[in-house]
Amino acid sequence: MTKKRKRQDDFQKVKLKVGKKKPKADNATDVNFRSKAIHLPEQLKQSNAGPTTHRQLNIKDLLSQLHHYNSNVKQGALVGLRELLSGHPTLVEQHTSAILSEVAALFTDKDGTVRAAAVRLLRFVSQCIPVERVAPFFPLLSAHLTCAMTHISESIQEDALRVLDVLLEHFPGLLSQRHNILLANFFELISQRRMGKKGGTGQDKPSKGRFVLSFNTNRSVTAQQWRLTVLLRLSRFLQAVVEERPLEEGMTNRNALEMWAGEKSSTTPIEVKWEEHAFGKGRIQMFEHSGATPTPHSTYRLRPDSNLAVGMNKDLNSAETVQGFAGTLVPLLLEIWVEAAGGERVQTDSGHLLSPESMALMFQILTILQLLRRLTPQGDQQDILDAWFRNTYLADFKHHFMKNFPYGLLEVARHKKKVDGKRFHQQAVVATVAGGNVEPLALNVTLCQVMVTLSLKGCSDGVGQDADWLGPIRDFIKETLSSGSKLSSKHLAALLEVVWRMIVTQRSRVVTDELLQAVYVQYQQRNLGVTVRTLLLSFFSQLYIEEHQNHPHIARSKILACWLASLPVQLVQLGSRNPQLSAHLLETVQSAAARGNKDLLNILQKRACSLYDPQDGCVVVLPVESQKKLVQILYFLPVIPPELLSCLSQVCNAGRVSASLATTLMRTIHLRSPLSGWSSGSQDVPVKDVDYLSFFFTTLTGFSSETLEALQHTDEDCLLPSSTLSPLSVLATTLEQFLHHWDVVEEVCHCLETLGSRAQCFDVIQTAIIKNLCGLAVVPDCLCTAVLRCIPLLLDINFLPSDTLLHFLSDCCLTMLNLLLQLEQSTRKRDRVWEACFTALSAVPRLLRLVLQSFRVCDLCEEELPLLAQILSLLLQHAQLRNHMMANASLLQHIIQDLTHFYSGETREQWLTDLLYCYSVTLSGPRANMGMREMY
Repeated sequence: MTKKRKRQDDFQKVKLKVGKKKPKADNATDVNFRSKAIHLPEQLKQSNAGPTTHRQLNIKDLLSQLHHYNSNVKQGALVGLRELLSGHPTLVEQHTSAILSEVAALFTDKDGTVRAAAVRLLRFVSQCIPVERVAPFFPLLSAHLTCAMTHISESIQEDALRVLDVLLEHFPGLLSQRHNILLANFFELISQRRMGKKGGTGQDKPSKGRFVLSFNTNRSVTAQQWRLTVLLRLSRFLQAVVEERPLEEGMTNRNALEMWAGEKSSTTPIEVKWEEHAFGKGRIQMFEHSGATPTPHSTYRLRPDSNLAVGMNKDLNSAETVQGFAGTLVPLLLEIWVEAAGGERVQTDSGHLLSPESMALMFQILTILQLLRRLTPQGDQQDILDAWFRNTYLADFKHHFMKNFPYGLLEVARHKKKVDGKRFHQQAVVATVAGGNVEPLALNVTLCQVMVTLSLKGCSDGVGQDADWLGPIRDFIKETLSSGSKLSSKHLAALLEVVWRMIVTQRSRVVTDELLQAVYVQYQQRNLGVTVRTLLLSFFSQLYIEEHQNHPHIARSKILACWLASLPVQLVQLGSRNPQLSAHLLETVQSAAARGNKDLLNILQKRACSLYDPQDGCVVVLPVESQKKLVQILYFLPVIPPELLSCLSQVCNAGRVSASLATTLMRTIHLRSPLSGWSSGSQDVPVKDVDYLSFFFTTLTGFSSETLEALQHTDEDCLLPSSTLSPLSVLATTLEQFLHHWDVVEEVCHCLETLGSRAQCFDVIQTAIIKNLCGLAVVPDCLCTAVLRCIPLLLDINFLPSDTLLHFLSDCCLTMLNLLLQLEQSTRKRDRVWEACFTALSAVPRLLRLVLQSFRVCDLCEEELPLLAQILSLLLQHAQLRNHMMANASLLQHIIQDLTHFYSGETREQWLTDLLYCYSVTLSGPRANMGMREMY
C-alpha cells in the first residue's frame, strides 16, 4: 500500500444516509448528570462577636486590620471603625483602651491618607468619651503625639498639629498637664539646636538662644506660613495651660485686670495618699495583688516619670521656670518677626502697614508673650516675671514693636495670573487655619496689653522713663474709645484691661481723668449691646469698689464721681428691661451708699420715689435679690420723707414683694426712727415721729384713705351685705392677699410693741382708728382682722379704751364671727380670723359683753337664728373664754331663753339642741376666776 492510501484511511469521510442517526462526535459532552446542593450549617450560624459593619467585620477584626502592611486595608479599617462606633456608641466605652492605643499608633504612619483617617476617627471618638475615661490613657496619646511632632517627615509633623487641635478642643485639661513635655516639641517644629557654645540661661539678656530658626524647602507652604501655623497652636496650648491651672487657695480670680474676661472655671485635682487608705483609715477600700495584707508603700504609679525637656525641668508654677522657658522661646519669636518685617520693608516703605500674613504672625507672637506672663498663678511671681521681662526684653520690644505703632493693614493689588491650583489651595487653607484675618485693632490692642505690663509703677505723665512709648499707647486708647465707633466685646475688654493697668500703675490724676473720660464717652453711647454695656459697667464698678480706697487719685476722679451720680437715673430708666444690668447697678449703688458718697446719696434721695414706686418701681419689678438690695439701700438714705414712706407702705401691702422682704423693710424704717430707742426727736432725724406712726398705721390698715373712701361707693354685688349679725359690709379679699397682710400686721405689732411708752402708742393708734375707720360702712376683711389683732397686743393694762373704739371693735368682731361661719373651706384664713376674734374678746375689757348685748333675738329673722346659735356655740366651746362667758352668765341665759321661747313647739332644731348642750356644759363647770365680773 502506498503512502497516499494510508493518508486517506486516516481522514476518511463519514457518509451520512437518510433515515440514519448522525453519529456522535468524538469530543461530544455527555450532559446526562445530576446536581445537588452543598449545605454547610456551621457557616450559616450567627456570630457572637457583637455588631458588625456592612462588610460583616466586628471591632476585633477592624482593630487587627490596623496592623496590616497595606495602607488601603488600614484606611478601610479606620473608616469601618467610624461606621461601627457611630452605629453602636456603647462600643466606644467598652473598647476605649484598644481604640485609643491603635489610633494613636497611626499618628506616625507613613501614608498620609491613613493619618488623615486616624485624625477623623480620633475627633469622632473624642466627642463620645468623657474626660475622666480618657485620663488613664492620655499619657499614651501624649507619647505618640510627641513622636509625631518630632518626626523627621514634614507631612507627619503637619498632621501632628491636626491631632493637637483635636486634643485641645476636647481634652484641654489633660493636655495642659503634659505641658512640661509637649512645650519643648514646638521648638523642634520651627528651629534646631544651635551648635557650639550655649546660649543664655534666662537670667541675663541672651544675645542668642539655644535654638536657631530652621528652613525646609520640602514643605508645601512657605517657612513664614509654617511658623505662623505652629505659633497658632502654641498660643492655643499656652491658653489651655493658663485656663486649666488650678487657683491658689484664697484667690477668687487670676488677675484684677481680668475680672470681666470670660475665664473658665478651674478644677482642683484630688490628692490621694495611699498610706491613708491602706489600713482602712479613709473611705476608699484598696486592693492589691500582694495578698491578704496590703502594702502601704506601693511602687505602682499612675504615670511614669519622664525625662523633661530643655528649659522645662519643672512645672511652670514659678517665675524662675517661666524665665527659663521664655529665655529660649522669646529670642525665636523676635527672630521670626525680624525675618517677616524685613520682607515687608522690601515691599513697602511704610513700616506701620503690614500684610495680612505678617499681621497674623505678629498677633500670634504678641499673644504668646501675653500668655507667658500669665503662666505664673501667684501675684508676687507675676511682678517678678514682669520685672525680668522689662530688664531683658524692653529694648527689643520697643525697637521691633513700638517703632511703627499703631499698625495698619497693607492692601496689595493682586494681578490676575495663572497659578498652580493645588499650591494656591494649600496656602489658602494655611492662612485660614492660622487666623490670617486679624484686624489691625486687635493687633494694636494686644500690643498695648503686652507693653503696659512692662511699665514702671508711679510713672507720671511726661516725666517717667517710659513716657516715650507710653504716650503713643495712651493716645491710641483715647482715640479708639472716644471715636464714637462701636467696639466688639472682645476688643473692648482688652482696651479696658489696658486702661485699668495704666490707671493703677501710673497713679496720676491727669492720666486717670483722661482715660476715664474716654471710657465714659464709650459708656454714654446709645444702643450698645448687652455684653458691651456689661463690660463697661463692670469696669467702672470694680474700679470704684476694689481700688477706691487704695488709690487716692482714683477716689478724687471727677469722671468716676459723675458716673456714680448717674447710676440712680440709669436704674430708674432701665427697670426690668435687663435684670442682670440692674443687679450690677444696684451692687455699685449699694457699695457707694454704704461708703457715704454724698453725690450719689443726693441723687438717690431725689429719685427714691421713682425707685420705690408701688406700681412700676424697681422694688416691685426686679428679681428678689435686687429687691433685697433696694431695701438695704433705704438704711443709708439721709432722710426718708413722707412721700417715700407712703410709697413704701403701699409696697408692703401690694403683695408684689414677699412678706419676709416687707418685714425687712419695716424693720429698716423702725431702726431709722428715733422712736426705736425712744430718744427725743430733732430736726435732722431721718424719719420724724409723726411720719413713723403714720407709716405703720397705714401699713396696718393695708389700704390708703383714698382707697377706703372709694370702697364706700362700690357696687354691692361684690360685697357681703350688712345685717343684724354683721353690722359692717365686708369686702372679701383673696387668700393670698389676706395671708400676706396678716404677716405684715404681725411685724407692725412687733415694731409698735417695742416703743418706749405703750400707753402713748395705744392712744395714738386709738385716735387714728376713731378718726379714719370708725365711720366706715364697708371694710375689707383683712382690715377688721388687723384691728382685732393689733389692739389686744398694744393695749396697756392701765389704759381703758374709749367707748367709740369698743363699739367699732364690737362691730368688727360680730362681722368676722359671721364671716367665720362661711369660711369652712378656707382653713388657713378661718384659723386666723378666729384667732383675731378670740384674742380681742379675751383681752379687751367689756368687748365680750358688748358683743353679747348686740345679740337681740327679737330683731333677728328666722334664717339668722341658726347663725346666732352657731356663734354662741363657738364662744361656749372655747376653753379660754369659759370664765369670760360665765362672768356674763345672766346675759347669756337671757339670750338662750329668748331662743327657746321662739321655738317652744314639740319639735326642736338640732342647732338649738347643740346650743343648749354647750350652755349646760359651760355653766356646770367650776366657776373659776369670778373676779372678772367686776370688770364687766
